[in-house]
Amino acid sequence: MEEHGGSAPHYLGHRERLRERFRKGGADALAEYELLELVLFRAMPRRDLKPLAKSLIARFGSFAGAVSARPERLREIESLGEAAIIELKIVEAAARRLAKSSIENRPSLSSFSAVVDYCRTAMAFLDHEEFRVLFLDKKNHLIADEVQGVGTIDHAPVYPREIMRRALELSASAVILVHNHPSGDPQPSTDDIHLTHQIIAVGKPLKVLVHDHLIIGKNGHVSLKGLRMI
Repeated sequence: MEEHGGSAPHYLGHRERLRERFRKGGADALAEYELLELVLFRAMPRRDLKPLAKSLIARFGSFAGAVSARPERLREIESLGEAAIIELKIVEAAARRLAKSSIENRPSLSSFSAVVDYCRTAMAFLDHEEFRVLFLDKKNHLIADEVQGVGTIDHAPVYPREIMRRALELSASAVILVHNHPSGDPQPSTDDIHLTHQIIAVGKPLKVLVHDHLIIGKNGHVSLKGLRMI
């Protein structure tokens, strides 16, 4: 692959320098847009990707925001093809898989920081609200992690009886409730607190405990148990 006159395109040297910095120093040695360039190289080998990577960071706010963006939003960017979108989604899926592996086969309450890390990886940068439930057995090991509601930027439909019905189907003894605030602010609303108490009330006669309700934002998380609201 050569330009006219036999000289290699300038971006080839840039790519090799990025790879070498990554080899020596890992992700911390690169800016977010440079790490994004590395991801895109495989799908778009014949282009200077620095402008595209910078525009993705500007549009979605961060590397994590770009990787987590929905495919339909990524398709709005004219210069980003399907192969590149797939590369971004592979990175997102790998991050989720790695984070989830840290809480599987371990008591979730004793690895609480890993639970939070997993939930942040899965939900912090979504542009819509999502409500998921971690179903736990008697030893607080994870049985299942399921999304129970997907909604708009500020609401996801949640039905307490459906959550408890699913808990009984899975023979779960306890649940951890998790949802995100796409606004970025994880502070609980009055509705969040009321819904939590509803789910607790439905679960009590069924002997299904609600260990916590985590609210995930871009800049942190809140535990309703930690706030002594449950």
